[in-house]
Amino acid sequence: MQVGVAYSEPAGQTWLRIEVPDETTVQQAIEESGILQKFPHIDLAECKVGIFGKAAELDALLKPGDRVEIYRAITADPATVPRRVMAGDDED
Repeated sequence: MQVGVAYSEPAGQTWLRIEVPDETTVQQAIEESGILQKFPHIDLAECKVGIFGKAAELDALLKPGDRVEIYRAITADPATVPRRVMAGDDED
């Protein structure tokens, strides 16, 4: 079956389509895709993963057409991120 494996960094994103056997897990698909060799700093023990934007476990079984996503920690310095003003909020 065919599945996708996606990973994004500030410089761009990588999305690989691979052919895997039935009963393949999220972890097996990630390992099979070669993405861990391309991005050796990915640590599956630390990174969260998902399927089509929903959190998943590494041992979750995939279905044909699933997109496995590897999430990296997002860090932002609150002092440098502009405050978002909600519609209708007054700053008086």
